[in-house]
Amino acid sequence: MIVTGRLVFLHLHKSGGSFVNHCLRHHFPDAREIGYHLPRSMIPPSSAGLPILGLVRNPWSYYVSWYAFQRQRPRPNALFRVVSDDGRLDFNGTISNLVELGRNEAMLARVVGQLPREYGTRGLNLPGFVLARIRGNSAGFYSFLHDYMYSAADPGDGARAPLHVGRMEDLPGELLRLFEMVGQPIGAACRDDILQAPARNASAHGPYATCYNPALRDLVGLRDAAVITQYGYAFEG
Repeated sequence: MIVTGRLVFLHLHKSGGSFVNHCLRHHFPDAREIGYHLPRSMIPPSSAGLPILGLVRNPWSYYVSWYAFQRQRPRPNALFRVVSDDGRLDFNGTISNLVELGRNEAMLARVVGQLPREYGTRGLNLPGFVLARIRGNSAGFYSFLHDYMYSAADPGDGARAPLHVGRMEDLPGELLRLFEMVGQPIGAACRDDILQAPARNASAHGPYATCYNPALRDLVGLRDAAVITQYGYAFEG
């Protein structure tokens, strides 16, 4: 989460947020990092009421990026280790477990037990008590993250503040549009950086559609239908 005098940016996991964080820290002198991957419900009272910006990603693409990133790490995180059976499962088996995590009590208990008990400063930064809220949820993991990050916890200032979410796939144009919507002036250097800078923290993988078997493709379409419908996504490939 980064706050300026005009806006709050919420960083939804592996959805283009690293690029925006860099832009805000580099080009906006009043930008303050409040915490890593923190949700809307944790916006400081001093910044409540400011317009909120965020990004979203095609869920089918998200799962491929998440899997590839964890697979390449020397020590994957606890969530990956559990849902992949310590790396023994392939992409389709691992992501099936992740998407169905809210309906698998035993697996969820194992993940929650291995996650931190409080917020930290790196990684997914999803404490066990937060992930436990997915229990019994019919939504997929990415949809759970989306709602956790962007939903207001109460009808206070955070709920009244306008929320503007752009699609990561159109990042340069979407970010410029979001800044314009909230009245955030940008200089020429910032604009050039947005239009020309390479992606940050990107995972190495091929086209996402090639990773899916039909069953998992349809499962993601079912479990993440709310995000897919809200932002006009489709399985392309």
